[in-house]
Amino acid sequence: MAKVTTELGAPKLNKVTVIGLGLIGGSFAKAVKDLKLSKQVIGLDNNPTTQKIAIQNQVVDSIAENLYDACFEADLVLLAIPILAIEKLLLSLSSLNLKNTVLTDVGSVKGNIVNILTALTPQLLPNFVPGHPIAGSERSGVEAADSQLFINHKVILTPTQETNKQAVQLVHLIWQDLGANVELMSVKHHDEILAATSHLPHLLAFGLVDCLAKNNDNLDIFRYAAGGFRDFTRIAGSDPTMWHDIFLANKNAVLAVLDSYMEELQQLRMAILEDNGSQLLDVFTRAKSARGHFNKILESRANMTHKANSVKDLTFIAKPTNKLSGRLQVPGDKSISHRSIIFGSLAEGTSTIEGFLEGEDALATLEAFKDMGVSIEGPKNGRVVIQGVGLHGLKAPTKTIYLGNSGTSMRLLAGLLSAQSFNSTLAGDHSLSKRPMNRVAKPLREMGAKIETGAEGKPPLTIEGNHSLKGMHYDMPMASAQVKSCMLLAGMYAEGKTSVTEPAPTRDHTERMLKGFGYPLDINGSTVTIKPNHKLTATSIHVPADISSAAFFLVAATIAEDADLTLAHVGINPTRTGIIDILKLMGANITLENQKEVGGEPVADIRVKSAKLKGIAIPEELVPLAIDEFPVLFIAASCAEGTTTLTGAAELRVKESDRIQVMADGLKTLGIQAEPTPDGIVIKGGHLGSGEVWSHADHRIAMSFVVASIRAQGEIRIRDCDNVATSFPNFIQLAQQCGINVVELK
Repeated sequence: MAKVTTELGAPKLNKVTVIGLGLIGGSFAKAVKDLKLSKQVIGLDNNPTTQKIAIQNQVVDSIAENLYDACFEADLVLLAIPILAIEKLLLSLSSLNLKNTVLTDVGSVKGNIVNILTALTPQLLPNFVPGHPIAGSERSGVEAADSQLFINHKVILTPTQETNKQAVQLVHLIWQDLGANVELMSVKHHDEILAATSHLPHLLAFGLVDCLAKNNDNLDIFRYAAGGFRDFTRIAGSDPTMWHDIFLANKNAVLAVLDSYMEELQQLRMAILEDNGSQLLDVFTRAKSARGHFNKILESRANMTHKANSVKDLTFIAKPTNKLSGRLQVPGDKSISHRSIIFGSLAEGTSTIEGFLEGEDALATLEAFKDMGVSIEGPKNGRVVIQGVGLHGLKAPTKTIYLGNSGTSMRLLAGLLSAQSFNSTLAGDHSLSKRPMNRVAKPLREMGAKIETGAEGKPPLTIEGNHSLKGMHYDMPMASAQVKSCMLLAGMYAEGKTSVTEPAPTRDHTERMLKGFGYPLDINGSTVTIKPNHKLTATSIHVPADISSAAFFLVAATIAEDADLTLAHVGINPTRTGIIDILKLMGANITLENQKEVGGEPVADIRVKSAKLKGIAIPEELVPLAIDEFPVLFIAASCAEGTTTLTGAAELRVKESDRIQVMADGLKTLGIQAEPTPDGIVIKGGHLGSGEVWSHADHRIAMSFVVASIRAQGEIRIRDCDNVATSFPNFIQLAQQCGINVVELK
């Protein structure tokens, strides 16, 4: 089997063969050839016209005359032929001596292929990696082959227990090199998901058009059909032969989802028959909400593809400014917003939330609980009303729970869902899919949970229900409020007590909110203990402004030449004020005014004025208390006199981006000496220049470089800023309001 090399510019493979040069096969071949991932790219297709076009358009290097020549000494063979033709091809391949050749396919049904391999060609199983690229085009055939077709599209691999891990790695890396987002999934789950999201819609479209076409009034029906009919039935124009094959190949999964849908239709029919408007409204409201959430997923994918193809991403253009002033109200605290949805949903009674952060991360948590049957109204102007279902009232989600870019949502829900009676799967966007999840999966397994991660301990998470958890004591290897909260959520359901000891203080919003909802727990120094058999009682929550969002303006006003800025009603939980402590150590002029406690959380107005900063060695005990604020603290360090050193912050390398490296790269672009270390960075203060920096889709990186522009010697262009909406939807408006010279360029 070929070993995958990583030498820049060197082909990874000697020979790649593609059997079937249609849109998908042709695009794969052309991408491998254009990217020089293989010394040879060979095609095999029985259509002479296709062969000719493939050579003319440089889709492949050459066309093989027969199957033996095509596969001889190939490192990788991709099968891109119709599903029902695969059996004959696999039998032919089994007669060849393929040795270590890796085989993979592109079919939208995986069960039938695995069944054929198991029953008829078991010798091919170890090196066969079932695959399915979810990509397409309005055009078809080899003439439509596009080397960029797979960029930012999902490719699902469904290896079996018999599949060689090296084979999976090879196929995984090749698809990644083609720009795809690769996910691993079981064969059964893949076919069920595709039956629901692709196969059933096509079946309904074919059936509806056929039904209406047979109607005597079909001419009038089609003549007066509006846009909704056109949109719904567009896919009925798909290739009938291909879909005939798919439905027969995925028979069981299609029938199961079709039966479920027919039951739903029958319930809707009864509601109409019985004038049950309430039931109709409930169904339509849930569907509208679910569709809205789905739209965000589609828009995110479309935006990523748009950026990859045209490089017209959201860009911030920021220029120097001297004076900042005013009074700002930054959005609600993201950590508290997440937890208010979780505990409000699990409480008994109606909870009301004011000041909820309407950013994409917190909304992902809200949508997750809607998916599990919780009735939630809003958010509207920061107000959310939750009809709690109690600790044991959640319902099984009907689909994978999509959490966008929110690591908090995934890690906290992992603990909660490990204790439920139903199965669940948690997935996220491309960025979240790179983040480590074994830090929660490992201790949950020790409690008795059945939880599986994707490759290298990363998302998606697949959680099997109906497993009794046993309480345990867990000494956290790293300071993480997310891990601590995950364990406490699981501990509410575990047999016996669950205790967590943290190596350094982390934010304690979970502990405070549990008490606010009436759930007892014991806190003894750095250890928190929770026991089962209690309940959460609904309450009202007022979410304070997020100090992590306020941090950008704290640094902005500090480094500006003439600033006097007040940030209103900011949460100053002592486990979150590391940003203030560090800035004060550097010489910042920050005062707390109107201090009070709201809903168990301390809040204050924070007033900040211009100050001259000096470099410091940041105390390691403050690192967990400012872990999310370090990107903008690096900007403060760049404007300070002397050197600032950070250690003990390796966690920054596994956030939405490698924040140590990305910030170092950006600062160097702007003329600042910034040397990353394995667990921190050394920054020598200087003069910020101008230039173009990339945020790597990290919201905090993007906003930090906007702050840097205040002291820059010229314009700073910050690229890839779309994800700012995940935590701070109105950042640009507030920045402009206080005097920062920044605009969006789309």
